[in-house]
Amino acid sequence: MRIDGIVLRELHLPLVRPFETSFGVTRNRRILLAEIRSEGLIGWGECTAGERPHFSGESTDTAWQVIVNELGPMLASGRPEHGGDCPRIFNVVRGNPMAKAALENAIWDLEAQREGVSLSQLIGGVRDRIPCGVSLGIQKSIPELLDIIERELAAGYQRIKLKCKPGWDVEVFEKVRNQWPDIMLSCDANSAYKLRDADHLANFDAFDLLMVEQPLWHDDFYYHSMLQKRMNTPICLDESIRNRRDALAAIEMESCKIINIKLGRVGGFSEAIAVHNAAQERGIPVWCGGMLESGVGRSHNIALSTLENFRLPGDVSASARYWTEDIIEPEVTVTAEGEILVSDAPGRGYEVRTDLIEQLTVRKEEIRAFELVGQN
Repeated sequence: MRIDGIVLRELHLPLVRPFETSFGVTRNRRILLAEIRSEGLIGWGECTAGERPHFSGESTDTAWQVIVNELGPMLASGRPEHGGDCPRIFNVVRGNPMAKAALENAIWDLEAQREGVSLSQLIGGVRDRIPCGVSLGIQKSIPELLDIIERELAAGYQRIKLKCKPGWDVEVFEKVRNQWPDIMLSCDANSAYKLRDADHLANFDAFDLLMVEQPLWHDDFYYHSMLQKRMNTPICLDESIRNRRDALAAIEMESCKIINIKLGRVGGFSEAIAVHNAAQERGIPVWCGGMLESGVGRSHNIALSTLENFRLPGDVSASARYWTEDIIEPEVTVTAEGEILVSDAPGRGYEVRTDLIEQLTVRKEEIRAFELVGQN
């Protein structure tokens, strides 16, 4: 695959409504898009790093520098044949999985277009529709949260996930369960608790939660294993799972009963598929998490979610929940049954609105292959 050019863009997109987690409040997203041109085709990837290095050690600005100075030159001179070649090409760069995923996922998109198949078909997907849940940030009040849940359930979403932290947990769950005793309900702590909170966390068992996601430290297996022994509610690991080896270690240590797979967190499709396979072989269900992606990253999440072991509704939801206007067409929509229909068009299955992207672009850097050869 000849790389004819790599274009990196930063877009600013305001969220429809603020999104609060234990990290803080996000109102606007700085979206990094990678456009890779190859032999008349264009593949698109999205870097899901946050504006600041809070979810992980990466940020919008660090990813930009790593792609421009390291990964872009390596990819352009590496001549990958398949998306699965990217981990080998990027191997000398430690960490920076979200920067790597932006480029690797664009190569998978190119490969699918070249083969004339959908991205979901290329990676071995088995579903023509995926079940959807929503992730709801911390609200100003419980009544406000209840109103939002009612709206999302009316829209058909199959699972409600509540962001939580000390002071915004048990009382919230109790109010939600009293109003909706039978809905599929989970919570996500984003590492807001410590092991000393184990007795408090054990109280979550009273609310029939599908899971509690990443309650303890972002890089921990050991203490999650201790906590899981004290809880009936399944622990789901997110930030702790960076690759297949981490997944195997967590499963072996019984640190979790469910795994969240995020393409950016693990470095792209190659490692995401490896984590999926490792979990499937050991009977651990997985689901696809979200990072407030634009339609480009969302379309990649849809393809990933078609793999067989994605047995639980993920955070892949409609474009309109986040953006007044998305950068793809058609925008991602959810049926009344809470499902997204998977496109069978070649590649990601959604056209990119290049006119809107240009309008929203605040920073752009173009890297041509002939300028890069010999620079690594």
